[in-house]
Amino acid sequence: MTDTLNEIAKKHLYIGGKWQEAASYEPLHSPYHGGLIAEVAEASADETRQAIAAAAEAATTMRDMPAHQRAAILEQLARLLEERKEEAARLIALEGSKPLKAARAEVARTIETYKFSAEEAKRIHGETVPLDAAATGEGKFGYTIKEPVGVVGAITPFNFPMNLVAHKVGPALAAGNTVVLKPAEQTPLSSFLLAELLEQAGLPAGALNVVTGDGKTVGDTIVTDDRVKALSFTGSPAVGISIRSRSGLKKVTLELGSNSGLIIDKDTDVAAMIDRAVSGAFGNQGQVCISVQRIYVHEHIFDTFVEQFVTAAAKLKLGDPLEEDTDVAAMISEKEQKRALEWIAEAIEQGAEVVCGNEVQDGCLKPTVLLNVSPEARVACREVFAPVVMINRVRDMEEAVQAVNHSDYGLQAGIYTTQLDTAFRAIRQLEVGGVIVNDIPSFRVDQMPYGGVKQSGIGREGVKYAMEDMLETKFVVFNQPR
Repeated sequence: MTDTLNEIAKKHLYIGGKWQEAASYEPLHSPYHGGLIAEVAEASADETRQAIAAAAEAATTMRDMPAHQRAAILEQLARLLEERKEEAARLIALEGSKPLKAARAEVARTIETYKFSAEEAKRIHGETVPLDAAATGEGKFGYTIKEPVGVVGAITPFNFPMNLVAHKVGPALAAGNTVVLKPAEQTPLSSFLLAELLEQAGLPAGALNVVTGDGKTVGDTIVTDDRVKALSFTGSPAVGISIRSRSGLKKVTLELGSNSGLIIDKDTDVAAMIDRAVSGAFGNQGQVCISVQRIYVHEHIFDTFVEQFVTAAAKLKLGDPLEEDTDVAAMISEKEQKRALEWIAEAIEQGAEVVCGNEVQDGCLKPTVLLNVSPEARVACREVFAPVVMINRVRDMEEAVQAVNHSDYGLQAGIYTTQLDTAFRAIRQLEVGGVIVNDIPSFRVDQMPYGGVKQSGIGREGVKYAMEDMLETKFVVFNQPR
């Protein structure tokens, strides 16, 4: 199944350890140049059920596999991916229009995520419970055992096609489960590469199944099939809410939307952090769950911050994602680019001021900065998922915290301040899953707990934390008669 990036490959389904032809295929085009890059299997509901059956059949094999063997497979996967990291990065850039340097960073993180998964495979344990703390527990000894749930359904988005897959597949395999993976329709190629590498690493047939195709057909089948015991989904709140309502008694982890806020206190060294803020706003064309979307700056340094931010944003290079020095490339589709421009236009109608961007150059939406945005504008209250950022003036930190909390989302927030009391007050008051002090909300390393509140989802990712929803707790009691 190894193909060069210059070939138009027909990519089949991966079911039960075999590459299986599908009943139909769909063309896959580059978001940047529009050229055909592959023909990808479009799975039917029956073909998806075949993948679930293969995963269910392999569940006993994975359940019985010793932890050291699961760890060894994941370690070997990390080594194989390291050997092919440049190929993987170019694949991500081609199918998802992610600038090559950002794609390389994603591959490096993916390797780390699988290494963390290998390590956590060896750390699964229960605990003893002092039953004699209850009078009726005298003479009894109790302990817990952690066991795999069985089949895990993984549904992933386009924006981190390799590392967000790793955050589902890695923990699931580490915990001794099997996986049915549905990657995003635009970015399936890196998941096919994963299947190839795991086969080489010695993963048993059926432990990973890759099923591509329409979200409604494939996704709905995975969500509603009783053989799937846990679901891990990253995507929109609307789809996530629908999944939870239809998933029955499955365990469900949902990483949903965000419009992450960044607070800049009056004592911030603007020059020292401005490049970081700009990268957080426009990295991967703003198509990041924790992209910097809303910035609230103390009025004492507002003008300075805006001037330096706009200057730095204007220096970003637009163009082909496969070129070494590209910073911003095309969004995932023309439809999404059009939507972003409509949202910008709405904000302007409501009184916002455009200080840079708001135009398309060589098929790429230029980094766009809006000032004085109404909190009711969609670029403020919804997830823009585009290279668009708003910067508003605030009188004090209390107003800034209230503005960040004025959102249906709560994934992560950042605050720059030199005042410990301000930082601790923000930590207490911000309604988010993660608070990043003296850095942007886009900060994430792959072993940390990651997830949100409100419409940003339920559960946590980060290998150790993701595994909690992929394991069942069994309690054992020994009666010790006297």
